[in-house]
Amino acid sequence: MLLLTVAAISLVAWVYLVGFHGAFWRVSRYDALTAHVARTAWPEVVAVIPARDEAESIGDCIGSLLAQPYAGKFSIILVDDQSSDGTAEIARRAAETIGAGDRLTVIAGRTPPAGWTGKLWAVKQGLTHLGTRPSEPRYVLLTDADIVYGGDVLPRLVDRAEANGLAMASIMAKLRCESFAERFLVPAFVFFFQMLYPFSWVARQDRSTAAAAGGCILARWRALRDAGGIDAVRGALIDDCAVGGLLKRQGPVWLGFSRDVRSVRVSDDFAEVGQMISRSAYAQLKYSPLLLVGTLFGMAVVYLVPVAIALTGPLYPRLLALAAWALMAVAFQPTLRYYGRSPVWGLLLPAIAFTYLIYTMNSAYQYYMGRGGMWKGRVQANISGAR
Repeated sequence: MLLLTVAAISLVAWVYLVGFHGAFWRVSRYDALTAHVARTAWPEVVAVIPARDEAESIGDCIGSLLAQPYAGKFSIILVDDQSSDGTAEIARRAAETIGAGDRLTVIAGRTPPAGWTGKLWAVKQGLTHLGTRPSEPRYVLLTDADIVYGGDVLPRLVDRAEANGLAMASIMAKLRCESFAERFLVPAFVFFFQMLYPFSWVARQDRSTAAAAGGCILARWRALRDAGGIDAVRGALIDDCAVGGLLKRQGPVWLGFSRDVRSVRVSDDFAEVGQMISRSAYAQLKYSPLLLVGTLFGMAVVYLVPVAIALTGPLYPRLLALAAWALMAVAFQPTLRYYGRSPVWGLLLPAIAFTYLIYTMNSAYQYYMGRGGMWKGRVQANISGAR
């Protein structure tokens, strides 16, 4: 009876997730931006890029952005966050190579003060510099140094924001998915993110769900300023979602996909991908031991129990468990197609989820060891914030 009850709970959970949780799994519904219209005037956009030791990717990032076919005024502020690998010089050369050196401003970042994460402090310095200019842009593009832009994604993004009066339009960059570790973990990273923040709910004003993808956030400058600026989320480890929540209180927001926005950050082994996951997993749980235990239990019931019962349980619980396993495999298919992965990976989602459980526990462990949120040599989660 117990196995039957647990199998039924797992199946009901997946029926809800697939049928009633904002259609989070339907990637194609939010993929690609519509073609932009032939506007007579395009608003000014300024990109702010925080960069710390990004020599491998910064040249491609700067070059791809400055090559965007944007008819309006567009420039970049790069905040070199105390890099030691020549990031700033590589960025300057990339801009000069395409004859756009005058559209790139590089400023030297300072050490972050107490209460600030490194990335947000760098963004703050870029926005402060922007505020000294004689005229203000309509939009600021907050983007990461490992993001490469293709096609005409910038005018499409601006057109969506203009046409819909958005306070923010954000794109989930297509993450690199080439090494075995990336193929195993990256599609699920996107899948779980969509489950936490269904994109359709993010766009609805009657829903409190708010999120953004930090690699590409086009924010209306006045909305960001009126919301208190980056200062309002200065200590947020999951900074993109914090910014998304900040801007949703100022007006409509949108979050979607585009193959023309790609992350080129290389993660060749499980340790590197695991670091990306562990860096913010416990922060997602608000550093709460109770939420940690609840999350581990919930994920075990939703992802692991169906497999255990399907392989070893009696007939009726096994049938329910197989149905739950099948539903999770089917729900994962759109994300797998987006990343060009075999449908067979859908059957492995429980194993992938188990790996995420390990990284989540490691995130909590690192936090209590005083190494929480480690990124680019900085500890960004403060042990004093434990609850």
